[in-house]
Amino acid sequence: MSEHKHKPVLGITIGDLNGIGPEIILKTFSDPRMLLFCTPVIYASTSTINYHRKVIDAKNFNFHAVNSIDQIHRGKVNLINLWDETLRFTIGTPGPENGKYSFMSIKQAALDAKDGKLDGIVTAPIDKYTIQSDEFNFPGHTEYFAEVFNSKVLMLMLGEELRIGVATGHVPISEVSSQLNKDKLREKLILLGKSLMIDFGIETPKIAVLGLNPHAGEKGMLGKEELEIIEPVIADLKSKGMYAFGPYPADGFFGKRMYREFDGVLAMYHDQGLSPFKLLNFETGVNYTAGLPVPRTSPDHGTAYDIAGKNIADETSFRYAVYKACDIVNKRKEYKEDNANPLKSRSVKEKEEGA
Repeated sequence: MSEHKHKPVLGITIGDLNGIGPEIILKTFSDPRMLLFCTPVIYASTSTINYHRKVIDAKNFNFHAVNSIDQIHRGKVNLINLWDETLRFTIGTPGPENGKYSFMSIKQAALDAKDGKLDGIVTAPIDKYTIQSDEFNFPGHTEYFAEVFNSKVLMLMLGEELRIGVATGHVPISEVSSQLNKDKLREKLILLGKSLMIDFGIETPKIAVLGLNPHAGEKGMLGKEELEIIEPVIADLKSKGMYAFGPYPADGFFGKRMYREFDGVLAMYHDQGLSPFKLLNFETGVNYTAGLPVPRTSPDHGTAYDIAGKNIADETSFRYAVYKACDIVNKRKEYKEDNANPLKSRSVKEKEEGA
């Protein structure tokens, strides 16, 4: 048991029951080598997992069923049995029942994480429409966890050569300009800077900031957000010690692969950041919620109803989400240990405040 003591305990939420979430979870943890990195705890039900195991013939997937987080066995794949109902599945089809059980999984994982029983959470894809209810009235996981943990957060996409955050998150494109202001931009840049230091071990992160408008506003000819919001915030944070640069026109920035010169990038809106990110990292990309007390990652794709139940879903992005969660848990531990030294922690604290 001692050999498993320091491996992160990760909560794994089941996602939409009729999407590819159960399939990619089973495929990921059918490989016993995953237990070298973490102790997974799946939040679902025994009957649900057994049903999906038969659908994709996952003979190599084994699990230890328990009723609560306190009963898990380190070094095994654990399943917390959250409901006893035997459900009727219509794989590949959305429905309100899917959302009900998806939320049960997310809610219990969040509660266990708040109680300090989980080191991190990896979420399988949900249907953002069917999950809506009185308890879940959010655009997605990011906003739900922000409220549960009462944290300011940043949606941060992680790839092999690119880490890109989004200033305005899940909002309609028609509202992006009205939601972008100096306070929000400063908050997101500080979150990005701190995450790069604490979660990724980059002592002095270099950050690129994209413009909102074509050609980064062309000196106010194509929009004034760069002059009135983005440039002043960059200048202010630079004066406080942050290595922030921009604003860069998004098309040229990605066309010239300038992201390779930076540790992190902040885009102004969802598709400005995620379109190039997914072009570069669709199979291995990971969605990370920076700013939470417990790391939360997910694959960078959705429920994929069209291929659900056909045993053709690629689990690579989900597997990478597990790896990234483990890496971030360990980086945070290292950061905490390194800064137990009061002399070193003072210099790092000064950098964080500058960020």
